[in-house]
Amino acid sequence: MRPRRLVTPDPLLAHHAPPGSEAVVVGGGIAGVSAAVVLAERGVAVTLLEGARYLGGRLGAWPERLPGGDEQMVEHGFHAFFRHYYTWRAILRRADPELAFLTPVKSYPVISASWPAEDLSGLPAAPPLNLLALALRSKSLTRRELAAANADTGRALLAYDRAATYAEFDDMDAATFLDQFGMTERSRSMLFEAFARSFFCNQAELSAAELVAMFHYYFLGNPEGIGFDVPATDYATAVWNPLRRHLERHGADVRTGVRVSSVEPDGQSWRVHAGGEALTTRHLVVALDPGALRTVVAASALSGVAPQLVRQCENLRVAPPFAVSRIWFDRDVAAARAPFSAVSGQPNLDSIAVYSRFEEPSVRWAGVTGGSIVELHSYSCRLDDATEAARALRHELATLWPETADATVLHTYDQLEATAPAFPPGSAGTRPGIRTDARGLRVAGDFVEMPYLSGLMERSAMSGVLAANDVLAELGVTAEPILGVPQRGLLAGVPRFGKAKSG
Repeated sequence: MRPRRLVTPDPLLAHHAPPGSEAVVVGGGIAGVSAAVVLAERGVAVTLLEGARYLGGRLGAWPERLPGGDEQMVEHGFHAFFRHYYTWRAILRRADPELAFLTPVKSYPVISASWPAEDLSGLPAAPPLNLLALALRSKSLTRRELAAANADTGRALLAYDRAATYAEFDDMDAATFLDQFGMTERSRSMLFEAFARSFFCNQAELSAAELVAMFHYYFLGNPEGIGFDVPATDYATAVWNPLRRHLERHGADVRTGVRVSSVEPDGQSWRVHAGGEALTTRHLVVALDPGALRTVVAASALSGVAPQLVRQCENLRVAPPFAVSRIWFDRDVAAARAPFSAVSGQPNLDSIAVYSRFEEPSVRWAGVTGGSIVELHSYSCRLDDATEAARALRHELATLWPETADATVLHTYDQLEATAPAFPPGSAGTRPGIRTDARGLRVAGDFVEMPYLSGLMERSAMSGVLAANDVLAELGVTAEPILGVPQRGLLAGVPRFGKAKSG
């Protein structure tokens, strides 16, 4: 398999925008910065507004003071930089052309207190070889179980097609879909539960079509295989400070700590109310998380000019809160522990990242103190208090890694927030798209309806570049190229084998 060219620039169109072209981008996360980078490089005068004091959104980083006065950067949680994130990596190359700040994670184990670990790294990229290799290597999924699985459900995983998959499975939840597969509790838990929860949703609250789409995107249709990289230092140093400098070199006005409260039409332009002042722009890209977008649209006078956008934002759903607990221990964890482990079978704990195994500032701290820095993540937390969630995550860690039970906690940083998008059953086609029904107003983010398949950070970056391309098209400027995975599965178009079992 090879990456597909999804957007090809028109060589007959201009590369740079006409003099006087300008745009305002609201939101300095991956989507907003991706849009701003493309526009600024093409000669558009960009004003980027971010409500937080730092760029990055859910990939942001900020300083935390430790006991004794040392300072380290903390973040919203571990992120895997998969190698088929072509759009996001193209943006990151503006900060580091060789992507030298990324380091490979050599193993990708799924661990459990009940069953032997699975390692999802090193599988072939192309179907059906990846499925065959998984079946031969898996400790959970036996060949007998695979042969006995519901054939039509298996076909659906191999037959991803945007229109057909969402028409057939969007009204079904992922739990029902997996029930139909006929897998044992062990194989379902070890191979699907951790994967499904990575999208910040519980199986019963996630569209089955979205599960199939993401299974194709990350596994069956991924030309690079399922391996990934992580930054060797904190996100501010590796990503956001260099990208901010890149934007400013191209004339962008980057403002952090400026929260946008509302937008309103102003003739052929848009008036953006932010931090006690109003900015006027012809081209507006709003790249906020779904809850923040819903709040801004509700406070804006848009019902007369963008009634469809207003309805779509009223229907936006935010995923359950995710919890992150970073712990500074007085001792190291066992030498055999992987730098990153997905977790299955625990009530709250979904992943463990040993920052003192891959992030340089944490490695240095551990070398001086003899301790370790471990981050715990609950992608869809059942608890509604950060302290309570952290206590539960620490207890579940001790169940899996007993050596941490007696370790002394020197410091913790705990968070609980709900900013990720939900993809509930029946929601396809109800979310905003890149281009809205109000001319000049675009929306970007990892929740928007996309013309191309992508996920998580790549979905954010691709939506930002697509929003920028829409601005460039109105200015008569050629598009930024976009690469992606194959957009259809190996069995797309193959008829159903038989009537699926009722859920």
